[in-house]
Amino acid sequence: MKRSPFGRIWPNATAVLLFVVFAFPVYWMFATAFKPQGDIISEDPVWFPTDVTLAHFDKAVHADHFWTLVRNSVTVTVVAVLLSLVIALLASFALARMRFKGRRGFIVTFMLAQMAPWEVMVIAIYMLVRDSDMLDSLVPLTAFYMMMVLPLTLLTLRGYVAAVPKELEESAMVDGCTRTQAFVKVIFPLLAPGLMATSLFGFITAWNEFPLVLILNKGIEHQTLPLWLSQFRTAFGDDWGATMAASSLFALPILILFIFLQRKAVSGLTDGAVKG
Repeated sequence: MKRSPFGRIWPNATAVLLFVVFAFPVYWMFATAFKPQGDIISEDPVWFPTDVTLAHFDKAVHADHFWTLVRNSVTVTVVAVLLSLVIALLASFALARMRFKGRRGFIVTFMLAQMAPWEVMVIAIYMLVRDSDMLDSLVPLTAFYMMMVLPLTLLTLRGYVAAVPKELEESAMVDGCTRTQAFVKVIFPLLAPGLMATSLFGFITAWNEFPLVLILNKGIEHQTLPLWLSQFRTAFGDDWGATMAASSLFALPILILFIFLQRKAVSGLTDGAVKG
């Protein structure tokens, strides 16, 4: 039976509609960042910027403590993601390859930790950090960010490790490799897609996190970029041009990382599928 052409039109039309719905706010953010102030506050919306200006970006970049906040965000995010990847990589291998008492309970515990919202633990976290005399410090912030992304990272990598045939590891050990060498030389290269996907998730989670840094770090020199976005308010209202420019700069690393890691993940899948 031939499929009706309408059967192909509706899914495609739905996909296009969803793309427009999700892409339009991103476009409007970038477009507003380049508009002059008159076009931004105009009663009639200006859909396409005619007179492009970089004044809003200049104001955003020259805001107080901008580069300090950039350094803090990059440091906290990168360290938290790397720590979670290292811990999750080793733990996922143990969970996927080894059988020990309490293994299922350990996995269930991590699933429950992933399901629980972090907001319910904010008070407990604040009291713990306060009693440890570590308020206004990037160390507890990094540690909690790492714990936020660790459960999903571990569960995702466990699935990738379990999907690698044991025969590959056993063949490497028969050829003289130790278990560690077999993991590094055989299993680790095949985990590239999982590592890319989990690192991207961890980066987005840590980069965008707002409540914890707002509560734990009151000093501007120990804060991160999400709080920087709230600086563009004046006595006359919000400076939407500078706010959209700051939001564009804030989203740019995530967009670049997504494009880069997406290609790496695909190449990792094809490389892992080629024998020899």
